[in-house]
Amino acid sequence: MSKQLTAFARADERWGLRNHVLILPLHSALSATARKIADESDGAVAVSHDWSGEVDGDFDRIIKTFSGFAANPNNYATVFITIGTPGELLIIDLAKKLGINKAEVLNVAELGSMSKIAGAGLKIANSLVKEAKAQSRISAPWSAIALGQECGGSDALSGITANPALGVASDRLVELGAASVLGETTEILGAEHLLAARAITPEIGAQIIETVARYERSINYEGIDMRGAQPSRGNIEGGLTTLEEKSLGAAKKAGSAQFSGVLEYADQVPKSGLYFMDTPGHDTEQLTGFAAGGINVVVFTTGRGTPTGSAIMPTIKLATNTTMASAIPDLIDLNAGTIADGIKTLAEVGGELFDLILAVANGQITKAERGLHHEFSLSRMYNTVIK
Repeated sequence: MSKQLTAFARADERWGLRNHVLILPLHSALSATARKIADESDGAVAVSHDWSGEVDGDFDRIIKTFSGFAANPNNYATVFITIGTPGELLIIDLAKKLGINKAEVLNVAELGSMSKIAGAGLKIANSLVKEAKAQSRISAPWSAIALGQECGGSDALSGITANPALGVASDRLVELGAASVLGETTEILGAEHLLAARAITPEIGAQIIETVARYERSINYEGIDMRGAQPSRGNIEGGLTTLEEKSLGAAKKAGSAQFSGVLEYADQVPKSGLYFMDTPGHDTEQLTGFAAGGINVVVFTTGRGTPTGSAIMPTIKLATNTTMASAIPDLIDLNAGTIADGIKTLAEVGGELFDLILAVANGQITKAERGLHHEFSLSRMYNTVIK
């Protein structure tokens, strides 16, 4: 197959692997209207959420997430639906600073009703979709790819098949000049020292260690023993026995490249290199943070199966075992269980995954996209006490 990468050029030198028109409600009460517009349109997408504009300890985190999600390079345009809360202008202004390609704003107070919002939104959405469909892909550099690494429903084969296969593909992409991001702070507990040893500077290594320590401090005051509470019941049923076993397997997603930096949740990802992003272990919250950081394609390894996807990022599902891959073929894009079956080598599956990432980046539809898995969840760190 061709190794040429094509993408949609953005004015700020970023690249979209998709050309979505996103309908983004900035209040929970507007979610149904956003979905209605997308459902009735010629191809727009929408997300739902539970934020009602409250100003609390998570306010800055939420503003950062919405603005980054809106400005993700996979969006040709974002249609904001607003109701008049304090954070809405902040979100739109920050999205513009991040380099949003196109933005339209519909306000309930100005139009007067949800029905008028729906009608105006549908007209705008269809016009933008028509524009997006008229735009052509062009040859793009490897730095156009920002890969996110996710795992969920890990089993005893995760660290033997799918995760190291993703590591092979990640290393190759980083070597070519792409960016790759390992997330899920909870998934590297007990293995953080090994990742830190691969940092390009001692300072970045120390950041990796401190990121994990900070997370543990944030939950220890509640009397929660994170190291004693892991692995989860699903992980245990899948054959994992200890936190260290789970973490060592999860860390293999990052291959063997050196870490170029540490990112906070939803930070914008640099154009090239391997990074660690401080994200929750919750699949949907992590995917949302990845999208908000500008990641434009994800590989999601799973041993137990999961339908989680994103409205704007193509999400490739990589199975750890053949039994699960065969049971839910409508969710799995590639089966790494062939490694454990003795049919293929790690290098062969890693190469297949690299080719699949390129094909998806060039427009091939993933199973999650075909199934319309458009999950979105805001990550919260504090009690929602109004300031």
